[in-house]
Amino acid sequence: MSQRYQAQIYVTLRPSVLDPAGTAVRSGLQQLGFEGVGDVRIGKYVELTLDANDEADAREKVDFMCDRLLANPTIENYRFEVTAMAEEVSA
Repeated sequence: MSQRYQAQIYVTLRPSVLDPAGTAVRSGLQQLGFEGVGDVRIGKYVELTLDANDEADAREKVDFMCDRLLANPTIENYRFEVTAMAEEVSA
């Protein structure tokens, strides 16, 4: 019997990659009077549910999804959290 898991995935640009969107947001915040705002980096947040045999299987699947589609490993870093949901899924 499989278990349903929820994954919360955070994708950010690597520190060495320029972030023009972050620079634009920082400029806009300063123009609005928000002083003291330092470096701004823009990223992505993805939330999904998936079925897996156990938490290790869920983590392996999410890592593969991130590496293949959800992030560009050349210019982005990613991290994720996997949490078991209350319901069980029949096989």
